Parts: sequence; C-alpha cells; structure tokens
Amino acid sequence: MRLTPDMNRQYTYADYLQWFDEKRRELINGFIRIMSSPATTHAEVANDLNVTLYNFVKRRSGKCKVFVAPFDVRLPKNGEKDDDKIFSVVQPDIVVVCDPSKIDEKGCLGAPDMVVEVLSPSTRKYDLNDKFNLYEASGVKEYWTVAPADKDVTVFLLQEDGRYAEGVIYRSGAKIPVQTLPGLEVDTDELFAR
Repeated sequence: MRLTPDMNRQYTYADYLQWFDEKRRELINGFIRIMSSPATTHAEVANDLNVTLYNFVKRRSGKCKVFVAPFDVRLPKNGEKDDDKIFSVVQPDIVVVCDPSKIDEKGCLGAPDMVVEVLSPSTRKYDLNDKFNLYEASGVKEYWTVAPADKDVTVFLLQEDGRYAEGVIYRSGAKIPVQTLPGLEVDTDELFAR
C-alpha cells in the first residue's frame, strides 16, 4: 500500500515504512519533516568526522558501531517496540550505538549513545530545537551539533536528571573529548580544514 502523506497528520513508523517515493523524511512525535540533500561542505564535514569515529572504533575492536545517514533511528516512548506505536524516527548525520541489542535490520531501536548533527541554514533551528528536545527526552547521552559555517562544535552531555547540561562550544585549536569513545579527541582544526 502506498500512502501520500499529509503533512498535518500524525503518523507512525509503520506508516513511514509504506512510503516508497524518493523523499527522505523524519518523524518527530508523528509529524513529518522532509529532508533535503546536504550541501557539499555539510557532506564533507560529516564524512570526515564519521571516518575519525569509525577508524577509532575499528582500531579498538569495541562493541560500539558508527553509522551515517541515511540510517533510521527509532525513538519510542515507554519502551514500545511495535512499528505502529513508534512516532519518532530520525536520520542523524552520524550515530554511535554501543548496545548491540538496539541494532536490527531496520536501524537502531532506542537511544543511541551519541548523535551528531551537522548544521546547515535550513536545519539549524530544527536541529537545535526539535531534535535537541527529542534526543534529550529519549536519553541520547552525547549530542554534538557541528556548525561548518561558524567552524565550531557544541557538545551536550546528558546529566543524571535526564537533561542536557549547557552546551560546551569548541572552536579553532580545540581538541574535543568524545565521552562515548574514551581516549578519542577530535581536532577542530582538522575537522574544519577545508
């Protein structure tokens, strides 16, 4: 069955799986957000950071896995696992998952340990508001927003009270510790070298 989605209606992940056109979409609390193709700088920064994270994990032969968009991350409420009861599915630029039980053939079910979103003018507000709130509520422990235009990275870490601490901004010359992958630091000068 092929559905033509109504942007003003709430949907579930089961509905999402029925859309066979070429559009990339995310659902936040059941509402559709159409995704556009990233700009070249966005793609380059996401790729460079992905390679850094992936190579570190591969060298360490750790239990964590690194994934890049498009990769579905289903963020259910109250531990729901049925597709027709999941109302949020996103495709972050980069995801690190350290609990193998969350990974299946559809992507990730539950909060990843780390999410990275590369900001662009069209996604900045969405990534810093809607996705920030969703990731915080879902229990994503480490959320990075990478701003190529500003050449900075903001890191949000989930606290014991289930809220993100105020973000720490890293600029030129900084080495960013990756809490999810102890021992790894990301050099901002290398990340924004282009």
